[in-house]
This record gives sequence, structure tokens and C-alpha cells, in this order.
Amino acid sequence: MNSQTDTLQTGSLKNKKEVYSSARKATILSAILPGAGQIYNKKYWKVPIIYAGLGGLGYFFYLNNTKYNNYRSALKYSLSNGGFSRVDGQNYSTSQLQTQKLYYRKFRDFAVIGMVAIYILNLIDANVDAHLKTFDVSDDLSIYIDPWQGIYSTEKGSVAASGISIKINFK
Repeated sequence: MNSQTDTLQTGSLKNKKEVYSSARKATILSAILPGAGQIYNKKYWKVPIIYAGLGGLGYFFYLNNTKYNNYRSALKYSLSNGGFSRVDGQNYSTSQLQTQKLYYRKFRDFAVIGMVAIYILNLIDANVDAHLKTFDVSDDLSIYIDPWQGIYSTEKGSVAASGISIKINFK
């Protein structure tokens, strides 16, 4: 009988190690290649969402970085050659160029922050999905609400009380 208990405990520990190693593996796969952890967890529908987010923010970064560099170059030219410069067929003063440069730098930086956020969410999602892969939800989930009343004795005498008891059963 003692050997059966040991076998059950060993099996339980082995199962826990498998769950945690699979979560670790999914996270490492997603760290190496975004979406690979989702494929490992068989959540294929999430991969296009990850790449659409990264691609869209990458394009947003590219556009804003290009504009930022154009206005930055024009600002340098403006400061060395009389205070005005031409960008995309329009003349800009030095202050206007500075404003435009800061505007595009801000949105370029937002794109980088967004890409980092999607990458981190990709890692978290792969890890959580792998942990929840073995989570079992049976069909028999039930809740019981039981109103109760009682009389309790205290130092000052008896007190009548009522309340609600909620019992949730997971079978």
C-alpha cells in the first residue's frame, strides 16, 4: 500500500514537471520567433493577429522614422542656411521644422513601444496558454445559495442574525 502512494505522488510530480516544462518551452519558442509558442500550444488563430500587429506597427515606425529623418535633415539645413528649408514641396521655418520633427519622433517612439508591448504579450500569452492546457473544467459545475438564520449568544445577550451561504462545487 505504501508503494502505491509513492507511485501516485511520483506520477503527480512528473505531470507537474511536464506542465511547467511545456510552459517554459512555449515561452522560449515565442521569444525566439513570435507566434511559435502559440503554434506549439495549437492556438493557430493567434499567429496572424501577432504578425498583423507587429507588421502594422513596423510600417507605422517606418513611415514616421522616414518623415522624422526628412524634417531633421531639413532642420539642420535650415539652421546653417538662413532659417528656412523646403520639405515635400513646402517651405518651413526653423520653428515649424522643429515642431514637425518632434511630432514624427513621438509617433515613431509610440510604434516602438507598441511593438515591444505586442512582443511581451506574445510571451505572456504563450506561457499562460501552456499552463492552462491541462486545466480541466468538468460539466458538473454547480452553485448553491442557502439562506440561513441563527441566534448567537454574545456578552450582551442573544442576537438574531441572517445571511446567505454560497457553496460552489467543482466535480
